[in-house]
Amino acid sequence: MWRGGLTTVALVPQVLRTHRSRSACDLSMPMLLLFSTGVGLWPAYRPLIGSNGIILANAATMMLSASILAMKLRFG
Repeated sequence: MWRGGLTTVALVPQVLRTHRSRSACDLSMPMLLLFSTGVGLWPAYRPLIGSNGIILANAATMMLSASILAMKLRFG
């Protein structure tokens, strides 16, 4: 579970920086879309592995990723 926590927390500095600067011009839209899609597909994997921890970590990651994507759309 701690590995999922580390990858989730890794997005927090980017969320904070983008929110403070009101700029997302340096962020790649294709990367954000691919990353968000990949994280969003984890729930489909849950029945195969039976790990709630992975799903919880990825749900948090998806929320952070979605917030970065929303700021990219809003601030450019």
